[in-house]
Amino acid sequence: MMSVDTRLEELGVSGLGEVDEPAFSGLAERHRRELHVHCYRMLGSFEDAEDTVQETFLRAWRRRETYEGRSTFRAWLYRIATNACLDLLAKCRPEPATGGEVLWLQPYPDRLLDELPAAGADDPETVAVARETIELAYLVAVQHLAPRPRAVLILRDVLGWPAKDVAELLGDSVNSVNSALQRARAGMREHLPAERQDWTGGAEDAGTRELVRRFTAASVATDIDALTTLLRDDVRSSMPPTPGRYVGRDAVVGDWADGGFADMTGLRGVLTSVNRQPAVAFYHWREQEGAYLPLTVDVLRVTGGAITEIVTFPLDRFSWLGLPERLPADGTE
Repeated sequence: MMSVDTRLEELGVSGLGEVDEPAFSGLAERHRRELHVHCYRMLGSFEDAEDTVQETFLRAWRRRETYEGRSTFRAWLYRIATNACLDLLAKCRPEPATGGEVLWLQPYPDRLLDELPAAGADDPETVAVARETIELAYLVAVQHLAPRPRAVLILRDVLGWPAKDVAELLGDSVNSVNSALQRARAGMREHLPAERQDWTGGAEDAGTRELVRRFTAASVATDIDALTTLLRDDVRSSMPPTPGRYVGRDAVVGDWADGGFADMTGLRGVLTSVNRQPAVAFYHWREQEGAYLPLTVDVLRVTGGAITEIVTFPLDRFSWLGLPERLPADGTE
């Protein structure tokens, strides 16, 4: 990727302060997706992240004369984005519900994650960190942290920033940053699910694909007995933004039974992936429309060949996940 200095030289200017708005936007836009993911990790909300990136670009444009080239343009934008997130959280920091669920949690489509720069693609550890830190369980755990330790954790453990640079961004000492990092890591251990090292990973795993296929078939058939065999004893289920989390196979299955799931007919399932996790988009037949219309998206976490978590998102998430708005009568897309 062309450096800012090279681009400024091409434009015949000596600094960002002399760049017009279209040229500045061109420099900033190529970092949009990674900044959006950064803000999403901080905020847990796709929509709030979108608004915060817009605020970041506005602040960067207004403060362009302050860019002195001591850091990269990318790092400068990350500083602005992090502070924009902290400012938003200072104004209105939502608290997790009594049961620990994050009601403002929103999914992130893999098709947009695929737009991220390929830096570190040859390093398995970097790839693993990028995947694990976008999964829903990680996002939920992060939202339990206070804003500044949250920022420290993401900057240090996800982006790999040196403590000195994080301290400069936050206006703290290196010792304060290191202390905040230790508190944040302890908080993550408290809120992350157990046996995280045993997760099977994304939807490309063959065993996971087969399990998701069986889950989809059993769901379409509304076969609660078959679904029950796919769940681990300590499975969890939630449906943000609706309050309430069900923990344990009996509780989850009981919720399905109480909700009349077994009596539903006319379902179709479309396999997809969200937050680097397998997911199924369910559609419900509507006679008046003559088509299957969006119902819910189930995002699954799989451990040891069993489903250990189901996060269900409502129908209004279909459009930004790139899912069809309707399926015709024959069920094809």
